[in-house]
Amino acid sequence: MPGDGIGPEVITQALKVVTSITQKYGHQWEIEKALIGACAIDATGDPFPDASLSACNSADAILLGAIGDPKYDNDPSALVRPEQGLLRMRKSLGLYANIRPVKIYPQLVHLSVFKPEVLRNVDFVIYRELTGGIYFGEKIKEATYSSDLCIYHRYEVERITHLAFRQAMLRRKKLTLVDKANVLETSRLWRSVVREIGTSYPEVELDYMFIDNAAMQVILNPSRFDVVLCDNLFGDILSDEASVLSGSMGLLPSASKGEATALYEPIHGSYPQAAGKDIANPMATILSVEMMLRDFGYISEANDIIRAVDDCIAESFLTEDLHPAVSRKCSEVGDRVAALIR
Repeated sequence: MPGDGIGPEVITQALKVVTSITQKYGHQWEIEKALIGACAIDATGDPFPDASLSACNSADAILLGAIGDPKYDNDPSALVRPEQGLLRMRKSLGLYANIRPVKIYPQLVHLSVFKPEVLRNVDFVIYRELTGGIYFGEKIKEATYSSDLCIYHRYEVERITHLAFRQAMLRRKKLTLVDKANVLETSRLWRSVVREIGTSYPEVELDYMFIDNAAMQVILNPSRFDVVLCDNLFGDILSDEASVLSGSMGLLPSASKGEATALYEPIHGSYPQAAGKDIANPMATILSVEMMLRDFGYISEANDIIRAVDDCIAESFLTEDLHPAVSRKCSEVGDRVAALIR
């Protein structure tokens, strides 16, 4: 699903990487293109048409570029918006767990607004619940007031909590639950369920942090985190805040997992100002392919992508957001990563 803006450009580079993996390892892929976002509204009037839902339901994995267009963003009266397609896709496919790794590349520390010592040893991953909470609760809009209902069921907390604990077991065995349990009933449910499930993972150190403190610690001491578990709203805010650490959103991939399929996408938006100029950074989308291959169990293939990206960074073969003095085109970076893999 290439989507809008720079989405088609970065997806093209990601598919070059898929091709290089195919050539090296002999895998075979069936790839189908589908519409979502503003391009889907323009073509069908629907940001996530039934044909796209059908394609997603039959897929082992979904690779998404980006969605969004200024003609909808700047029109507050628009009843149909690109983002509605993304929310509906998450809900329809049951993509309940959003996973965002936050990794710092030492060669690119100078791009970050943070001091180098703050970024030392920063390597954590955020698990955000994606289909419950305030974004999906009942909404009321009246002349003199509005409300958004935040509701969580126990099973919604349980399933993502198990995923987060299993990931912690593969990492440094530390999990931090971010909530607001001193004020919110939903947070108290989260804390109760996570504490209970934590007894099944005795090797994992479990701690709790209120969202306001967590937002400060991401800035002051981000290396303290390993696996961070959040509800939908807090995870949305915290993951976007954490993305600033690396110096560029163009480096950060993500995955959204459900029971039957998974979605892989860069965390950045559609960047319409750069659309068609061949200047977008494709690394986050390429690294999203890496996450997909790793989830398939293709560890050597995933490691090849990591090494190729690391090599590009080491030799400063980068787009203008990372290396403005001598920048490469989006298509050139895709070609280079694919060649290094081969």
